[in-house]
Amino acid sequence: MSKQLSAQQRIKFYCLLPAFIVFCSFWLIPMIWLVSLPAQEGWQAYFAVLTNVRYLQVMLFTLILSVLVTILTLIISVSIGIFFARNEFFGKRMMLSLLTLPLSFPGVIIGFFFILIGGRQGLFADLTNLLGFGKISFAYGVTGLFLAYLYFSLPRSIATFEAAAQTIDIALEEAVRSLAGTRWLIVKDVWIPELLPSIISTAAIVFSTSMGAFGTAFTLASRSEVLPITIYNEFTNYANFTMAASLSIALGLVTWLTLFVTRRYESKGVHV
Repeated sequence: MSKQLSAQQRIKFYCLLPAFIVFCSFWLIPMIWLVSLPAQEGWQAYFAVLTNVRYLQVMLFTLILSVLVTILTLIISVSIGIFFARNEFFGKRMMLSLLTLPLSFPGVIIGFFFILIGGRQGLFADLTNLLGFGKISFAYGVTGLFLAYLYFSLPRSIATFEAAAQTIDIALEEAVRSLAGTRWLIVKDVWIPELLPSIISTAAIVFSTSMGAFGTAFTLASRSEVLPITIYNEFTNYANFTMAASLSIALGLVTWLTLFVTRRYESKGVHV
């Protein structure tokens, strides 16, 4: 019996060994090295994002941009999701497919789209020049970043809320209407409570994705700098691996905390 048990334990060990090697090689060891790098310049290096004015401004800009993108993404995608769930019309599946098509595009391609539309040689610049206002571009500033982040986030959210809205009980809406409830009461008392778990989880994903977005920002952020671009510049242009590690830790902590709080809400259940 003991020999059989020992054989089973060896089989489990050999099955787990590849997973353990991959875990150590591609996560644990790099993570330990990343966390230990700033210590080479003293513990104050871990707080560079808070003590250095430039890094703090970049972090705040990235936070504000991500929060605004998340809020507007939720408003638009909830509205579109409920509309598609409540209405049947010709071409509905095709339209939904087109709205979610950008899911297959990486951030660099989305950035290129906005350069074609709002860049110095884009359609918008040609139009304003034709109207006599000169060539006006918006792709390379805050506006371009915001719109590109929004465009990148909407397809994921629309698909999520279209599926979630299918589960809303129509009887609840009819009950609110029978009590002379307004559209706002339906939104507040039915739609938001029913969709709240999806809203929270989607908000966390959109926010985390926006905080760490690199491809879109790399293409468009010539006038505005977000934290992933700062990290890239630190270790690529300046070979400042210590500072790049410190900023990476700060960015990782923000996104990890967002996802952690979301999981806590989901595991306990959300009640309104």
